[in-house]
Amino acid sequence: MDFKPLITLLAIVNPLAIVPFFIHYTQGFSSAQRQRTIWVSSFSAFVVIAASALLGLQILEFFGISLASFQVGGGMLLLTSALSMLNAQPAEARANAEEVHDAEAKAAMGASIAVVPLTIPLLTGPATMSTVVIYAEKAKDFAQLATLVGYGVVIALATALCFSLATPIARILGKTGINVMTRLMGLILAALAVEVMADGLTKLFPVLARGG
Repeated sequence: MDFKPLITLLAIVNPLAIVPFFIHYTQGFSSAQRQRTIWVSSFSAFVVIAASALLGLQILEFFGISLASFQVGGGMLLLTSALSMLNAQPAEARANAEEVHDAEAKAAMGASIAVVPLTIPLLTGPATMSTVVIYAEKAKDFAQLATLVGYGVVIALATALCFSLATPIARILGKTGINVMTRLMGLILAALAVEVMADGLTKLFPVLARGG
């Protein structure tokens, strides 16, 4: 069984890095509200990954985009995310100012911020979707595609676990510990991004594969 897609997804989703964001925007939430936010965001992350795996290639075909081009573009998105993680940029950096302001307003009113911006774009942004589509194309049969969707369940469970233990995680690791974990995931993600781009470039320019 190939665990590379799971490792890539864990590195790019990196729920540990979202823990400070989760704590910040659920301040003042009741225990029931926080629990609901955890499960809605975790389930939403699974839905995004599953939809990308099952429908992503059809969407590319509809718009007439070649997978090789998508791999290069997706690899660049992965690399951009990896560079941000290597610089230990805060989770808020993945969302634009309007999304962050909207989240603050919703949190102030006690509304759920589980889907936007917690799930999209903080947990499962464009880079995550691109990664899933690229690995979906590599699936040779239904079993491998089902495994990829199953990895979405693992990501959802990891997210739920990190968010459920957000307070002790933040206390034990502290900002420095979370930054170290984020940088480590960023390094892994950067290597995977280069591999994805290289695969796409060799498909677009076969002459590169003959170099030596």
